Amino acid sequence: MRPSSAAPCAPLYVLGLGPGDSSLLSPEAAAAISASSLIVGYSGYIPLVPGELLVGKRIISTGMTGEIARAEAAVDAAVNGEETAVVCSGDPGIYALAGLILERIERRGLAASDIPLHVIPGIPALCGAAALLGAPLTHDFACVSLSDLLTPWAIITARLRHAFAGDFVLVLYNPRSKRRARQLEEALAIGREHRGTGTPVGVVRNAFRPGQRVEIVLLGDVAPDSVDMFTILIIGNSASRIVHGRGECPLAWACGARMLTPRGYTEKYGIARQAGRLYKEPLI
Repeated sequence: MRPSSAAPCAPLYVLGLGPGDSSLLSPEAAAAISASSLIVGYSGYIPLVPGELLVGKRIISTGMTGEIARAEAAVDAAVNGEETAVVCSGDPGIYALAGLILERIERRGLAASDIPLHVIPGIPALCGAAALLGAPLTHDFACVSLSDLLTPWAIITARLRHAFAGDFVLVLYNPRSKRRARQLEEALAIGREHRGTGTPVGVVRNAFRPGQRVEIVLLGDVAPDSVDMFTILIIGNSASRIVHGRGECPLAWACGARMLTPRGYTEKYGIARQAGRLYKEPLI
């Protein structure tokens, strides 16, 4: 427990950078980075911070699997009076470090109020991917990470089966890495057990970052080899469909094709389109 006579802890910010483009960084997150003297983050995420916000800052970064070291360094700095910002990709509370930071504070016997902790939201990766795809998440959806580094694969497959059986749109995080090739293939096979091979799937890599790639394919045509840790897949539910584009490739995203999961307004209110105008049909 922190002695009552000790100097007060400095603010500790755990913030989301959003998908990666600086235009999608929230003003609150930018202000927290600007106010902090120490920036802590994964080595792949530090470059996503606008360079002008890092001038004169002390930086601690680690690679993959260095999450505990980063969390401990951030809590240490705040306890010792150094205003600190922990930067996460997307939102800090979605597969990121907000939870681990709270665990490390708790493990030290500190109360949550002992450290001025501020969790600042960011645009999560699933929202960035969904925006590029059109409107795939307009109805109920579930998110599952395929990484079994921290979660046993048996639990992950059970969650996949329940989500598919419940007809949720399914968002897959961490779908495939060099050391985890089979997990995505198994997840897609489970999907095909519950959904037809014609179910639309959005495949988005590096959303709002250099090298962005957006594809809309069918569940039976997903190419696992084209997927990596920078990719998110959104698998539609039984009502999801592709809104075709125009030109020589109407199923291609570049030609205007988009993914749609209807919310149910048309069925509920009888809204239809005729002669370019919206009107309301009488319900019978």
